[in-house]
Amino acid sequence: MTLSRGDASQQLDGAGLRAKRALGQNFVVDPNTVRRIARLANVGAGDRVIEIGAGLGSLTLALAESGADITAVEVDDDLLPLLRENVGHLPNVAVVHGDAMNLDWPSLLGGHTDWALVANLPYNVATPLVADVLDDVPEVTRMLVMVQKEVGERFAAEPRTEAFGAVSVKVAFHGTASVVGIVPPTVFLPRPNVDSALVSIRRHATPLDPSVDPKLLFRLVRTGFAKRRKMLRGAMAGTVTPEQLESAGIAPTSRAEELSVHDWLRLAHVVSAG
Repeated sequence: MTLSRGDASQQLDGAGLRAKRALGQNFVVDPNTVRRIARLANVGAGDRVIEIGAGLGSLTLALAESGADITAVEVDDDLLPLLRENVGHLPNVAVVHGDAMNLDWPSLLGGHTDWALVANLPYNVATPLVADVLDDVPEVTRMLVMVQKEVGERFAAEPRTEAFGAVSVKVAFHGTASVVGIVPPTVFLPRPNVDSALVSIRRHATPLDPSVDPKLLFRLVRTGFAKRRKMLRGAMAGTVTPEQLESAGIAPTSRAEELSVHDWLRLAHVVSAG
């Protein structure tokens, strides 16, 4: 069982609630869509799933049908009673009241590894949340997230494409991303003005380069993309010299969007060596 548009509207109206723009709330109200997400997440009995922004529990219900153990996180005090009413009776679902951007991850994950994050992420936290989980929560080894289409394209972008940016490099450093589906606005309540994308991210089994300093690496990446239309010799002036770029096998006339994660890794090693 999942929630239809009529079910969601009735529950919200009955509680005197509306979606909160400040929290980026757009509830999925199409059973086929939530079951599609659960299927693409490829989770089942024995898997541990963290769901961020569970809302009314429509996706939670679809994930629970798989037999996986679900930890459903929701920040909105007003929604919690409805969420608990919809999913709290299920033996494989635990509802947690918390802010996704300030979670106590070690406590939440309970020492277990190999978690999957599956979520319809609020548009306003999608990028920083995915970045933070990749950086700081290695126990999450895979994700299937629904995000604004433009954001999803950035997560999975390749060098020399318009969507490629600093977050693309971060994702590529930690794992492999691909857009596995597009979702229209019609499946949401309220309806957003843009399409959404389903993005699969799988963490690398072993670090791409365990010897690199990630803080240095991403500081260089952010500097390069801060003025992405400029050549790197200008965009990174004062941080990286043209000689260092050349030592890393990078033309000083290149632009940030032309560099792969491996180019950035070489540059980080050159800069760290002084």
